[in-house]
Amino acid sequence: MAPSLLIVESPTKAKTLNRYLGKDFIVKASVGHVKDLPKTKLGIDVENQFKPEYQVLRAKKKVLKELNEAAAKAQAVYLGPDPDREGEAIAWHIAEELKINGKPLYRVLFYELTPKAIREALQNPGRLNQNLYDAQQARRILDRLVGYLISPILWEKVKRGLSAGRVQSVALRLICEREREIQQFVPEEYWSITAELSPKRDEGVTDTAELFEAKLWRIGAKKCELRSKEQTEAVLKALEGNTFHVLKVEKKQRRKNAPPPFITSTLQQEAARKLRFPAKKTMRVAQRLYEGVDIGHEGAVGLITYMRTDSTRLSDEALKAARAYIGERYGAPYLPSKPNVYKTKAGAQDAHEAIRPTDVARTPESLEKFLSRDELALYSLIWKRFVACQMSPAQIAQTTVTIEARAKGQDKGDGISCEGARKRGGRVHWFRATGSVVDFPGFMVLYTESDDDEAEGKNGTAQGRLPALVEGQLLNLHKLVPKQHFTQPPPRYSEASLIKELEERGIGRPSTYATIVTTIVDREYVQENRRHLAPTELGLLINDLLTAHFPEIVDVEFTAKMEHSLDEVENGTRPYLKVLEEFYERFRTTLSEAQKNMLNLKVAGLPTGVNCPECDGPLHIRFGRNGPFLSCANYPQCRFTSNYRRDEKGQIQLEEREFSGQMCDKCGSPMVLKKGRFGEFLACSAYPQCKHTRPVSLGVACPREGCDGEIVERYSKKGKKFYGCTRYPECHVVLWDRPIAGTCPHCGSPALLEKAGKKGDKYITCARAGCRYKAPVES
Repeated sequence: MAPSLLIVESPTKAKTLNRYLGKDFIVKASVGHVKDLPKTKLGIDVENQFKPEYQVLRAKKKVLKELNEAAAKAQAVYLGPDPDREGEAIAWHIAEELKINGKPLYRVLFYELTPKAIREALQNPGRLNQNLYDAQQARRILDRLVGYLISPILWEKVKRGLSAGRVQSVALRLICEREREIQQFVPEEYWSITAELSPKRDEGVTDTAELFEAKLWRIGAKKCELRSKEQTEAVLKALEGNTFHVLKVEKKQRRKNAPPPFITSTLQQEAARKLRFPAKKTMRVAQRLYEGVDIGHEGAVGLITYMRTDSTRLSDEALKAARAYIGERYGAPYLPSKPNVYKTKAGAQDAHEAIRPTDVARTPESLEKFLSRDELALYSLIWKRFVACQMSPAQIAQTTVTIEARAKGQDKGDGISCEGARKRGGRVHWFRATGSVVDFPGFMVLYTESDDDEAEGKNGTAQGRLPALVEGQLLNLHKLVPKQHFTQPPPRYSEASLIKELEERGIGRPSTYATIVTTIVDREYVQENRRHLAPTELGLLINDLLTAHFPEIVDVEFTAKMEHSLDEVENGTRPYLKVLEEFYERFRTTLSEAQKNMLNLKVAGLPTGVNCPECDGPLHIRFGRNGPFLSCANYPQCRFTSNYRRDEKGQIQLEEREFSGQMCDKCGSPMVLKKGRFGEFLACSAYPQCKHTRPVSLGVACPREGCDGEIVERYSKKGKKFYGCTRYPECHVVLWDRPIAGTCPHCGSPALLEKAGKKGDKYITCARAGCRYKAPVES
């Protein structure tokens, strides 16, 4: 009997499956999508029920030929791309291009690549899912309509090459709005007073281990709010000579439950905090762990379940395995009486499990020699989170101590009450100290969840143990420490906190979180600095234009409702054409109005409210090849232009022109130093009449014999730095190491190169090809 053909999308996945299936199946890979919409046109017939014009990708024609040849020899065809919308689209497109001549065609879903899961999937195949495909197709068409119909307007009004995205534009708006919040934030001063105390002992000796801190909490009947140094000094004066005693000791037992197993968004967030992985890297590494890694005698094995999921559900088999491991490894106190079950949010695809190891017995330690550093780090995170989610809660004892400071001769208070404070003339001062002690670690013995503050080092000193204190106990005051503070603006989003925000607002889905951030960074609308996302000048401008002219496209609630509509399409409760028709009816009108009303920055520029230093006319923002710049609105009468920056409040500041001492090759005007997207460059001061630019010279002559050019810093189209000759294209000298001025003692070349060895040691070589001169940097 002829074997069956199983088609998956990944060669790695095919290799893993091949190992298990033997002679009964031929396993082939499509290597991703085989069809897509055309790149050069819209590719959607909006007048004919939004029919998409899919085309076979040029690179996949050979792949489809091989798949058809294999299908011709097979008794049946099984389509096994990933079990989500994107995988379903790949399966449908493969099915459309296969010539199977009436042979059985099945759809199989592999949620994990283990022998049992593979066997069960192939024994219970299904059919292609029309609703799932429609949901993917609707998303693809919506994204295409937004991207391909808004982008030309931006090209016409701002500059070529710009683009807009349906979900990405909402993420950009969140980042821009946060930036404006930060710019508009006005810090407010406040002060705190901390008392360093210890229990008063009969012998009068203080054990340094008993020292603890308490913060001023209330003054009389009011909460302590110190707004100035003068107020603080007055309180410090009032506290002089006061006696301190324990007024109240409150002890509470708190349970801290284990966090749920990972879903896509939480995995991306936690990998960003703990491992410093960008979301895209997290998904790339997770894909390798899912598709299979060679672990020695077992061969290629899928180590985790499918990593695109929004369900926290775990299979009964996985729960039993985890509980058995916990009982054996940690003992009965760490094992709850019944499995921990976590609530999955509404609308989640519950057919998927949470992200977990396929076999809990494969501990991170046992796989250490088979995995790369990144693979091991991510697998450890997933494994520990899964095991911890089935462990007992941590028991934490929290103690809060209220301390009263009163002046000598003042009557003892009647406890913490406003009435008591009034009776004492409002002179009483109350301090508070809090300490936490982990009585039983529970799941924390294996795993602790981080948060954004912890990841950014903002948590400060952790609450520690307090000495044994009882009500009425007198205390020694060692010192009072006043400290000035200022309220802080909201933090910029990190990739992790942005994904969390998008998920909470219902924007995006497990398969899209990673690409959202990557897209807006690649488009240079957002830049990542010290793991925080800040909008660029271009990003702020695009966001303002889209918000003004396409308010629904960048509206958070509208986008969330659209995501919900796509979920309804997937569930079969809403026709996908209805979703497209309702969207396009409103979008078409908005598109037409934007075409007419959007400000043309190429012609008029964007008003800034800043005046020209030469003619006092208004300065406008315009866009050139190297980014935004300022020019006078009175051009051509006034030809003033300038680079600019924004201060911490977002106000425009003109940058001083830095003349280079060099003259323009084209018109003879002085050249000025400017900053572009790839660093500094020289530009003619007569711009826009003369648009000549050239790289900044390094003062190094070209090493090619007979060439009178100089070596300058250049950048490739992808932004990679290299060094080339100013005489290009006549001279093709390209250097990848930084050149330095100097003469080679071997061949007389006027240029040397500084290089770094594998161990970080630096040395000098000759820049001329064929010369073998090499010397340490010191020489």
